[in-house]
Amino acid sequence: MIEALKSDEIIQKVGGRFKLTALMQKRWLELMQGSRPMVEPEGKTTLEIIAQEILEGKIGIDFGQSDTDPGAAKS
Repeated sequence: MIEALKSDEIIQKVGGRFKLTALMQKRWLELMQGSRPMVEPEGKTTLEIIAQEILEGKIGIDFGQSDTDPGAAKS
């Protein structure tokens, strides 16, 4: 198991386990679709890369309004 995921630091950094899971799934998909890692990937698994990106503050959850938000587009 990845050591970074054993600590509560990464969970607190994103605001909870569910948010952490959602962020990791989203980033995993981005990496699988060709996005470049924001940390040095040498010798690391994809999960280790994602955990390091989160811990270094290179990725996070966007709390902005989405296009599907019904209150976002009122005429």
